[in-house]
Amino acid sequence: MTTPTMQDSLKHLLTLAKIPLDAAANVEITGSDPVFPTRYRAVTPGAAAIAAAGLAASRLWALKTGRQQQVRVSAEAAAAALRSTRYLKINGEKPPEDPTNLTGFYPLKDQRWMYLHCNFFNLRDQNVNVLGCAPTRESVAAAVAQREGLALEAALVAHGGVGSLVRSEAEWLALPQSQAVAQLPVLEITKIGDAPPRPLPPGPRPLSGVRVLDLTRVLAGPVCARTLAEHGADVLRVTREDLADFGYSDFDTNIGKLATHIDLRQPEQAAIMRKLISTCDVFSQSYRPGTLARRGLSPQALAEMRPGIVYVTLNAWGHEGPWHERRGYDTVVQSANGFAWQGEGKPPAFMPYAAQDYVVGYLLAFGALVALERRATEGGSWMVRTSLASAGHWIRQHGLMQPADYAHLPTEFNAEQLQSLIMQHDSPRGRVTHLAPAVHLSETPTHWTRPAVARGSHAAEWPEREG
Repeated sequence: MTTPTMQDSLKHLLTLAKIPLDAAANVEITGSDPVFPTRYRAVTPGAAAIAAAGLAASRLWALKTGRQQQVRVSAEAAAAALRSTRYLKINGEKPPEDPTNLTGFYPLKDQRWMYLHCNFFNLRDQNVNVLGCAPTRESVAAAVAQREGLALEAALVAHGGVGSLVRSEAEWLALPQSQAVAQLPVLEITKIGDAPPRPLPPGPRPLSGVRVLDLTRVLAGPVCARTLAEHGADVLRVTREDLADFGYSDFDTNIGKLATHIDLRQPEQAAIMRKLISTCDVFSQSYRPGTLARRGLSPQALAEMRPGIVYVTLNAWGHEGPWHERRGYDTVVQSANGFAWQGEGKPPAFMPYAAQDYVVGYLLAFGALVALERRATEGGSWMVRTSLASAGHWIRQHGLMQPADYAHLPTEFNAEQLQSLIMQHDSPRGRVTHLAPAVHLSETPTHWTRPAVARGSHAAEWPEREG
């Protein structure tokens, strides 16, 4: 099989979105895979997804003004974007790590490895309860060492914990869930309701005046909304005060957004949410299937509530297959689908990217932008969806490299390279150092107009639209 190039991957996405392939002529992607040492060609699909989102934004600009733009992405910027939180600093310091974090790989009784995801306190507590041990690394390691891998994985799933047996690629490919994912496109953009065409709001940027409700967590969903913000959208991130968060890393994905708390369990706050939805354009969510539907916020319900809405949704394992309702995160999926597998008897290790998370984030942004174009030209309400497992399947389709192809590569950029990729802004927490947008547009430069803020910093209301 011929290895897809970055332009090939971009054209694949354009085909899925029903965009003429000659649109790719306006896109320049420089550099090549690999950038950092890993056997997976993760930068190729990553750069393609970033470029596709930039191209879709430029198409909205052309819809507003009749003027085309040139879109440019480099492989180096894309590689950095696939691990964006690594470059976050606040007042010159990296965010501190939690010394009590139990997340990691643990050896099992059957000479296999188990990955436990404990980054949120509720998941940590559930995992520890399943193991019947104290919340320390030593106690967890001792408890895992007494368990068989498949039995422990099943117990975690049954009792609300999160983890995965570390599988080889062959083991993953033999599973029904893998086979279900392989039948799905990496991105779906489907019409879910009728509505008259809704023109884009006026303003000096592709998404000026476009309102985005961001009900997502961790990386993939927040990256989607952050990408829409870098093209001018008003993004309101909605969390609940008592939910665990991702700590300082949220500062990276919160750049450019407003942030508020809404508790949908409270009727008066649920009414505030419905009021926000009544004038929003994009609703993005990353909770497990059925979670928001039970609160009356399914795609179909929102299409009726707000005709013309773009409903963006993702999950870990895909919307079909026996695992479709399981909890999961990038590292959990990497453990299950062979990405973390290093060979029989060898300790597992992750890619040097959270590639599935970030690829999904940029894919969803691309899909949302395409759906906004369709809404403006033909009307309708639209749903955009993908999954971490689908992104993993797409990454794998780009083939593997041999160790000789990447053994010489550095594990990090040098100071000069990094300086060309980062920027700074002042926030309520201090001076924030972070990556600049990875895509460049010739007429509407990508940028954020709002600083990163802590959760719940703003009222649950929209800013006034321009014009």
